[in-house]
Amino acid sequence: MPNGFRETLQFYLIDCNTIFGKLIDISIIILNLIICALFVLETYDISDNTLALIWKIEMVIIIFFVIEYIARLYAAKNRIKQLLDIYSVIDLVAILPTLSILILPIFGITLDISFIKMLRAVRVFRIFRFLRFTADADFFFGSITTSLLRALRLIFTILMIFFISSGLFYYVENQINPGVHTFGDAFYFTVVALTTVGFGDIVPLSEAGKWVTVLMILSGIILIPWQVSQIIKEWFHISFKKNVICKTCGLKYHDKDASHCKSCGDVIYQEYDGN
Repeated sequence: MPNGFRETLQFYLIDCNTIFGKLIDISIIILNLIICALFVLETYDISDNTLALIWKIEMVIIIFFVIEYIARLYAAKNRIKQLLDIYSVIDLVAILPTLSILILPIFGITLDISFIKMLRAVRVFRIFRFLRFTADADFFFGSITTSLLRALRLIFTILMIFFISSGLFYYVENQINPGVHTFGDAFYFTVVALTTVGFGDIVPLSEAGKWVTVLMILSGIILIPWQVSQIIKEWFHISFKKNVICKTCGLKYHDKDASHCKSCGDVIYQEYDGN
């Protein structure tokens, strides 16, 4: 068990087996889902009162994200390493846009419309926070197989490409493109573009919109096949192995006629047909 408050905090922030650790992970996932839903909702034609409510909910969630960010930084054994960790950078990107809009005016810094629009567009990258939960086989509900983990990464990759592309396309096109009024319109265009259907009813009109389209297509044709290849490679590997666990080092999956563990060299016993 961890000793002291700092070690205890670090333990529960990365733990996914205890009830408290699972509650932390599930809470973070729910808050991430809500913040992404709010991003989508505000692109629709809603009342000023609803927009104000969305902004208040977003501020409350961002406060929780700030607390989580500070807690992870405080509890880390190596704070410089934690600060530069890719997940910490993603966490920072998730909170900076809203914090900037809140804090900069306090110091007398006037934010013009274009800068605010850019900050609000950056919020689409908050979906990257879900990557934390596919970093290894220990998911918030316990251990999962490597093949299932790769399948989850593929699903998250597809969702992130669609979500980020739709969000960015909406923010660069909605003011000038008559076919893009909501996030749903941008999502429809993203699906049509990435599946190469190309109906042509919505096309990018701005230079930024064209570049977003190019980047979304390149991301789709590079990342999705790569993730699929990892899944096929894993399944192909397992199909030629037997699920025998070495009692010494715990290595799973050995060649069907293996008599020794290829990791530690210890003798393993498995039945096989020598013909």
